[in-house]
Amino acid sequence: MPQTPHYVKGVVNLRGQVIPVIDLRAKFGMETTEVTEQTCIIVVEIAQGTRTFSTGIIVDHVQEVLDIPGTAIEEAPQFGGVVDTNFILGMGKIGDSVKILLDIDRVLGRDTLEFSA
Repeated sequence: MPQTPHYVKGVVNLRGQVIPVIDLRAKFGMETTEVTEQTCIIVVEIAQGTRTFSTGIIVDHVQEVLDIPGTAIEEAPQFGGVVDTNFILGMGKIGDSVKILLDIDRVLGRDTLEFSA
């Protein structure tokens, strides 16, 4: 799409609603990879003030879908100025494993969606 950031890959029509599609690898400054059978678009809702927007995010694959209770979520660890953790919502503890929970509102914040408003 013209006049959009490099990580905006286009739009999709989802049940009559046209939504932007963002490549999360490109958004995070990572090298993009080839689309495979496991590549997915996950539709998320982003809140900005009183408005919400649906956005598709391209991910390499979906390994599992979990329902994590609030009691199993801890704050993100702080690394000082070395690592930016502003986009991490928290750390979900599931058994012996830990899952990093992204704050999708911050990851896909205002700068990402200005073109769609």
